Amino acid sequence: MKNFYLFGLFLIVLSNFVYAQVSFHYSYIPKKVYQNQIFPITIIQTQSTNSKPSFEFNSWGNNKPLNTTPLNITNGSDSFYTFYFKADEHTRELEIPRIFISQNNKKFMLEPKFIKIIPLKKPKDFCGVIATEFKISNYQISNYDKQNYLVTLSIESLEANLEDMYIKDAIEYGVDKLHKAYPKVTAEFYFIIPNSKKKITFTYYNSIKKEFIPLSFKLKVDNTTVTTQSSLNPKYDSFDLLKKYILMFLVGFFFIMFIAKKDFFYLVFGALALITLLSLYVPHKQICIKAKSKLYILPTHTSRVSAVVIKKYTTQVLSTHGDYIKVEYKNHTIGWIKDEDVCKD
Repeated sequence: MKNFYLFGLFLIVLSNFVYAQVSFHYSYIPKKVYQNQIFPITIIQTQSTNSKPSFEFNSWGNNKPLNTTPLNITNGSDSFYTFYFKADEHTRELEIPRIFISQNNKKFMLEPKFIKIIPLKKPKDFCGVIATEFKISNYQISNYDKQNYLVTLSIESLEANLEDMYIKDAIEYGVDKLHKAYPKVTAEFYFIIPNSKKKITFTYYNSIKKEFIPLSFKLKVDNTTVTTQSSLNPKYDSFDLLKKYILMFLVGFFFIMFIAKKDFFYLVFGALALITLLSLYVPHKQICIKAKSKLYILPTHTSRVSAVVIKKYTTQVLSTHGDYIKVEYKNHTIGWIKDEDVCKD
């Protein structure tokens, strides 16, 4: 019996010892960050178990993490949980609030930590983005009007504040399709810039290399770019007439070749060219716009308003992009309205 009690005591001590090896503490916290910077903090769990812990941040302000589910990486018996925060541009210090951790009916707690926020000494061509990686996967340029270009950048980045991006010389700019799956952040960035500029150059700050990285490309419109961008361009496609003439020529050419060669091949392509030509003359769908609706320059939530519809107005649908519809208003004003501004009756 004595041995039985000793064995039981041994198991209790052993279980407490094993549990004592399971602990949570900060693996990484930056000492300082820059204003508007997206940055990680990492918590390590030693001797991790099969069950996932739950985290609760004791905060009622803006100091909560950007991602509610942490990025989890396991290395051997250790597990690393990473949360992302954004530094406020109006404060000098950011508090990582007290964290309560639950796992297997056990409770852990990490005390608050404070991180210094400092301003970034920016060059004149800084675009407002701080990132560990920033890449333009694609860019397109089209004519906005006689004096300006409309430029679209498809951006892929890591730990980046793309929502704060701007171009110094841009007349108008906006961010659309912003998708955050931390650390990865992607977006479409639009801006209007004078066509007198032959090249655009801007820099972002790489928080790993601790330096400003320049990015540049030529501002030049070609036919393929204009065709791709015509759905965003607030002006009519200037190549419509040229496309119609080319299709008319192809229709005539293929039908003449069919008559001369008696080859069914030419008849098929002639019919396809004719169908494409006729599609250019199909009238656009008519819609009614509500009174007091706003007409935006770009199909983005940050775009400037170019006009306000005074009273109900019927017009054509020129194109659509997400939740926006491109329309023509009075005096040939072209812009974008929101879906919600279309009359329901």
